Amino acid sequence: MKSVLTLIIAFIVVAGAAQVPATAIATIGQPLPAWQEGYLDLHHINTGRGNAAFYVLPDGTTLLFDAGELDPTDPRTTSKRNTPERPDSSRHPYEWIAGYIRSVAPGKSIDYALISHFHDDHFGSWYPAAPVSADGRFALTGITGVGDLLGIHTLLTRDWHYPVDPAVLLARRPAADHYRHTWDNYLAFVAAREAKGQHTEFLRAGSRTQIRLVHQPEKWRAFYVQNVKSNGWIWTGRDSTVQQHFPPVDPNDRKTLPDENPLSNAIVIHYGPFSYYTGGDNPGNVFLGDAPWRDVETDISKAVGEVDIATMDHHGNRDALNETFIKTLKPRVWIEQVWTADHPGHEVLIRATSQLLYPGPRDLFATNFMEANELVIGPLVGNAYKSRQGHIVVRVLPGGSTYYIVILDDSNEKGLVKQVFGPYGSKGK
Repeated sequence: MKSVLTLIIAFIVVAGAAQVPATAIATIGQPLPAWQEGYLDLHHINTGRGNAAFYVLPDGTTLLFDAGELDPTDPRTTSKRNTPERPDSSRHPYEWIAGYIRSVAPGKSIDYALISHFHDDHFGSWYPAAPVSADGRFALTGITGVGDLLGIHTLLTRDWHYPVDPAVLLARRPAADHYRHTWDNYLAFVAAREAKGQHTEFLRAGSRTQIRLVHQPEKWRAFYVQNVKSNGWIWTGRDSTVQQHFPPVDPNDRKTLPDENPLSNAIVIHYGPFSYYTGGDNPGNVFLGDAPWRDVETDISKAVGEVDIATMDHHGNRDALNETFIKTLKPRVWIEQVWTADHPGHEVLIRATSQLLYPGPRDLFATNFMEANELVIGPLVGNAYKSRQGHIVVRVLPGGSTYYIVILDDSNEKGLVKQVFGPYGSKGK
């Protein structure tokens, strides 16, 4: 329900007359107030089984960024190394994601869904006991389950024919190969949904019009989504030009083939002076024996520049967040989507919080933070993170000058407000 107070607040923010107190954005112990026209809401949904983020743009256009679902039959998934399922195991992760989206979305379907790359914690894993769609054509897991329940108008992915069509690589694997089933299931989902009107497109690096407001674009001209990277194509930072980061590949020489993580899609969401980066599992640190071109973060950072908020590439894992990336983006807020004790790497956290890479305060928020990792890293965790458990919501107020971070309880489907942080002033003001 739209309250008079909310409308007054929105007017004040647009006019720049005053900042809104956190208590007016959300009340601890109460549900998050509904999205209002002009808000940019960025929800980072925690299921404990992979990444899922849902964005409600200023005119009500919606964008789902990943819908992960780890294989529940893999011993690691339910081991002490990984986070528990949230809120619980009474539903499948795709059902929890869809239910969360229903609770915050202004419409009944998803305008855009963007898969960063084809790993199970980002788009779902097939497993033998997975539920099956009503028409029996595909199993429901991750993006296939969310898409089946809610419907997706446009599905965006990287061009999977690069570096080699998966059909070629999978043909070399045994017929019972797990990922082979996952990929075949995904293709069956795409074919079934396209027959019902879903559009499927490959993300075009450099474009700022492929993802656009679909309801009232003329009303929010200061909003746009900049496609930064897809596969090896990385935006140069100028108009829509891109450069190929990877050298030529030889399909018969695996050493020349990029693995899935550095093929990840990356985007920046701009709303007036506000900017937000997210980039799947793009790596930036090159380990011994790795090809130097596995560092894609350096070229990404050159194109992106400073932002207000950045999600941690690869969940903050040890091959991500290199020094150049950190000191170039300089985010005021880091958001980390976690599902294992590997996230974050100790040295990654040291870099992310280093005043030598960029001065000034920064706040870190994690969807989960495992006790095992906290025990190993020590006091740095408590000093750096403002919140370590729960759904993370970024609420950007009309015009983009001010934003808040709201933490929602992920222990049940009510999703009541736990903490509110802000106001933060956007850098571009």
